[in-house]
Amino acid sequence: METGSVTTPFGRRSMTLGMLASQVMAGEIKPDQSVDKWKLFRALCEAKPLLGIGDRALAVLNALLSFYPKNELAQGNGLIVFPSNIQLSLRTHGMAEQTVRRHLAALVDAGLLLRKDSPNGKRYVRRDRAGEVDEAFGFSLAPLLARADEIEQLAAEVMAERLHVQRLRERITLCRRDIAKLIEAAVEEEIPGDWQGLYREFRDLIEGLPRSPTTAQLELLLDELTGLRTNILNQLEIQVKSTKQRGNADYIERHIQNSNPESISEVEPGFETKQGATAEPDNDRGTVTAAKGRGKATHPFHQMEEEQSRRPGGRNDGGGLKSFPLGLVLQACPEILAYGPDGAIRNWRDLMAAAVIVRSMLGVSPSAYEEAANVMGPENAATVMACILERGGHINSAGGYLRGLTRRSEKGEFAIGPMLMALLRANAPAGRKVG
Repeated sequence: METGSVTTPFGRRSMTLGMLASQVMAGEIKPDQSVDKWKLFRALCEAKPLLGIGDRALAVLNALLSFYPKNELAQGNGLIVFPSNIQLSLRTHGMAEQTVRRHLAALVDAGLLLRKDSPNGKRYVRRDRAGEVDEAFGFSLAPLLARADEIEQLAAEVMAERLHVQRLRERITLCRRDIAKLIEAAVEEEIPGDWQGLYREFRDLIEGLPRSPTTAQLELLLDELTGLRTNILNQLEIQVKSTKQRGNADYIERHIQNSNPESISEVEPGFETKQGATAEPDNDRGTVTAAKGRGKATHPFHQMEEEQSRRPGGRNDGGGLKSFPLGLVLQACPEILAYGPDGAIRNWRDLMAAAVIVRSMLGVSPSAYEEAANVMGPENAATVMACILERGGHINSAGGYLRGLTRRSEKGEFAIGPMLMALLRANAPAGRKVG
């Protein structure tokens, strides 16, 4: 049985004050004190970050506990275990003996084990005539029993911290979702505001978080995201209140303006042309504005649109848009090829799939593209997107421009042929211009 006397380590191992403190603590165990060894081991697994031990050290401790004959650690049962390093290696699934010794030393340094070395450093037990343990030399589990309450408290702190971090991450995820969808809604509804700047601020916050953030960093990020979400909500609420104050009369007025056959898009005034006026680039805005008495339109797309009134065959006999061969479309709009499946477009399905990617890239809303497909037909809508991509540098808002073309198509004022012909001429090699 355990004597409780202070022992020093065998051989070259030095005695430390930490070892002495552990032995003193072990000597203060109450006679009736006990704890379930496996319940305590689970608490140790939870508290390992605060105790400074790793997974492999815990594996060695698990093996040591398996040599303890009772489930309850108690002073009356004896607290010494004495397996050899070979036996420990087997119960740690083949861990090398040198590694076992290293982790045993780590457990001693962490104050979770005590060495009770024999005179020759071997681990063994002496038994009396009745077969009971008289004296054992090996490792004492007394520090585990003495520190059981402390270990359980540390485990509770670790679990509380983990739960706190989990809740922080959940709230951050909800905040991220709210911000992304609110900005998307503001852009879709074309609400005035620096939404691109707010999105950049949002991305900077997210990308600035380390791969393994601390609790303080997560709390700071949540505070910043909450502030950003509040800012966005305030802007949207102002817009909602303003819309309610204007009421139905303003809505009807906008409806009449949007129905004006001379207006292409209320969100793209730069593309609006009046009867008798031609279009030219606005150097300050990078869009196209109307100018009278200037002769020919200088913007490529307005050139295409003006030609359609002079070309028969821009519409088919059924009153819808005339479709053109896929090869002609790809020859006029080669840039769309990069967005096809595997970098190639083999059929109309590939072109329509590429158009969806281009739509998203150019900021065209799903509703605008769906409306264009319904009015023009899926193939023609994909062709128009290819044309817009080809001349994207000349267009300030691809979404507004597409809506304008859709409305003109509904009224029979738009044909794709002149647009394709102009792009064919622009992309033809020198000396081989089409037409």
